[in-house]
Amino acid sequence: MKIGLGQLDIAWENKQENMSRCQNIMQQAKAQQVEFLLFPEMTLTGFSMNPDTYGETFENAPSIQFFQQKAVQFQMNIGFGIIIKNGEKSENHCIIVDEKGQIITDYVKIHPFSYGTESKFYSGGDHVTFCTVKGIPVSPLICYDLRFPEIFQACSYQSHLITVIANWPTPRRCHWISLLQARAIENQCYIAGINRCGSGGGLDYSGDSMVIDPYGKIIARAKEGQYLVTAEIDDNIVTQYRKEFPLKADRKPLLYSQLYQCRK
Repeated sequence: MKIGLGQLDIAWENKQENMSRCQNIMQQAKAQQVEFLLFPEMTLTGFSMNPDTYGETFENAPSIQFFQQKAVQFQMNIGFGIIIKNGEKSENHCIIVDEKGQIITDYVKIHPFSYGTESKFYSGGDHVTFCTVKGIPVSPLICYDLRFPEIFQACSYQSHLITVIANWPTPRRCHWISLLQARAIENQCYIAGINRCGSGGGLDYSGDSMVIDPYGKIIARAKEGQYLVTAEIDDNIVTQYRKEFPLKADRKPLLYSQLYQCRK
């Protein structure tokens, strides 16, 4: 499967402009025969703490409809981020739609970024999700989730590709790169990290979108600025590597759970 990472320079809280920028990247992706295209966290707004203004209801979300229509038009699977209103607090979602425009998975960010006040405006999800894209099992995660390896282990028991859409600031870029590689090595799977670039909300973003193979090797990395990077995902490599080096067979999740309970 050919995956594309649309490293977007997000216009701050400007949905119409970002739709135009996304469409330009989609056209490039179509020309390069991309089958699965990913965009950064909160794709059409940037990392906004104004969910009352920019959030949408799931049942009638123009942003979801936009990506559904484009998925059909360009005949590709698309993953994107969106703010969804839900009660007193909103939620930070990653949605993947298939070539027919159907939602095949909808993930709510489990770990709102409390250090950056996200948790004041957004509630966290309570489960990981799974879907299949071109025969490859996939799980989507979001930004700050990258710092919590437990959920990657939960995903990788089933998924061979874990995607991480993000708005990860430049000052912590070395963490972004190192953690993406670590998650690929630990879970013996592909990791696709798609970050925004440019500036927004008073923060700068370096991009550094990349695809990492199950051995921890960076096989594709975006250049600076708005950029489309592509890579081939070979599901057989995951299956074969896990067969040759059955790392998960030695894990003891029940014991780990008990150790957490005994931490006091």
